[in-house]
Amino acid sequence: MYGRLRLFLKSYGFSCLLILSILIGTLLGITCGQDALRLKPLGDIFLNLLFTVIVPLVFFSISSAVASMSNLKRLGRIMSVMMLVFAATGLVASCLMISVVILFPLTAGTTIDIVNNTGIHQINAVDQIVRAFTVADFPLLLSKHNMLALIVFSILTGLATSAAGEKGRAFAALLTSANEVMQKLVTFIMYYAPIGLCAYFACLVATFGAQLLNSYGQAMLLYYPTALAYYLLAFTLYAFIAGGTKGTRRFWQHIIPPSLTALATGSSMAAIPANLQAADNVGVPRDISEVVIPIGATLHMEGSCLAAVLKIAFLFGVFQIPFAGAEQILTALGIALLTGVVVSGIPGGGTIGELLILSLYGFPPEAFALITMIGTLVDAPATMLNATGDNVSSMMVARILEGPGWMDKH
Repeated sequence: MYGRLRLFLKSYGFSCLLILSILIGTLLGITCGQDALRLKPLGDIFLNLLFTVIVPLVFFSISSAVASMSNLKRLGRIMSVMMLVFAATGLVASCLMISVVILFPLTAGTTIDIVNNTGIHQINAVDQIVRAFTVADFPLLLSKHNMLALIVFSILTGLATSAAGEKGRAFAALLTSANEVMQKLVTFIMYYAPIGLCAYFACLVATFGAQLLNSYGQAMLLYYPTALAYYLLAFTLYAFIAGGTKGTRRFWQHIIPPSLTALATGSSMAAIPANLQAADNVGVPRDISEVVIPIGATLHMEGSCLAAVLKIAFLFGVFQIPFAGAEQILTALGIALLTGVVVSGIPGGGTIGELLILSLYGFPPEAFALITMIGTLVDAPATMLNATGDNVSSMMVARILEGPGWMDKH
C-alpha cells in the first residue's frame, strides 16, 4: 500500500499540488471577491519569470535541435508531418464544435445592444505576413510578441551551424549546453508554480466570475463542457494513437502541469517550458519536441478552432439567422482552420480571425465588439487546449517518424 502511494505521488504528486493550488485560488476568488486582486503581484511574478525564459528557451531549443541533425532531410520530414498533424487535429476540433452548435443552437431570443467599434481596420495580408516572419532589427527578436520571427531565425541559425561543419562544432556544443541550462532554469521556475497559479486563479475568478452570469452565459455553458470533453476524450485518443496504452498513461502522467499553466496564465507560450519537460518525460525525441512544441505555440490552436465556430454561431443566433446549409457550415470550417492553424501565428491573429468572420459572412462592423467578448471569456480553456494539443501532436509526429516503438528508443 505504501509502495503504491509512493509511486502515485512520484508520478502525480506535483500535478495534484497544482490542482490543489488552483482550487484554493478559486475559493479565494469566490469568497474574497475584489480583495483577491491583492494577490495579483504573486501571479505576475510567476508569469514574468516564464515570459523571461521563453525567448532564450525557444531559441536554444530549436537551434540546438536543428544544428544536431546530421541529416537535414529529417527536419523537412518533421516540419511536413507536423503541419499534417496540426491540420488534422484542427479539423477534428472544428467539426466537433460545428456539430455541437447545430445540435444546441445559441442565443435564441437573445437581444444584445451593439456598440460601434471604430478601431476596425482593413486587413493587409502581405504586411501581416512580413511582420509575422521577420522583424526590422535584431533586438525585436528578443520579444515574445515576435515568436514566429524568432522561430525562423532559430531554424536558420541551426541550419547555418550544421552547414559550417567542423568550424561550427564549438558553436553547436554551446547551443546544446545553453539549452540544457535553460531546461534546468525552467525546473527552478516551476517550483514557484503552486503559489503563482493559486494567485492567478483567485484574480481570474474575482475579475470574470460575474460576467458569466450575463447574456454570454449560454455560449459559455456550451463551450466549457465541449472543451472539457475534447480535452479528456480527444487527447486520450490522440495519445493512444501515438503510443497505445503506454503512451496514454505517460501522457496523462506528465501533461497536467503544462495544461494548468496554460489555463491559469492564458498563454500557450507560457506553457512552452513545462510542455517541453512533459514531452521529454513521455519520451518524445528532443529534435521533434523542440521543433513541434515552440512552433505549435504560435501555429496550432485547437481551442481557437472551437472558439471560432462558437463566435460564428453566436452571431448567427444574435441576428436570428439559422446556422445551416452546406455553404455556411463549410465557410465556418474554413475560418476555424485558418484561425487555429494559420492566422494564429500572425501578430493580432485573434483580431484578424474575427474580421474574417465579419467579412466572409457579411456581418456589420458593429458586431466586432460582440465576438471580442466571446474571445475573452473562452480564452483560458481555449489556451489550455492549444498548449495540450502541442504536446500530444509531438507524440503523434514521433509515432509517424519513429515507428511503433518510439518511446522505447528514447
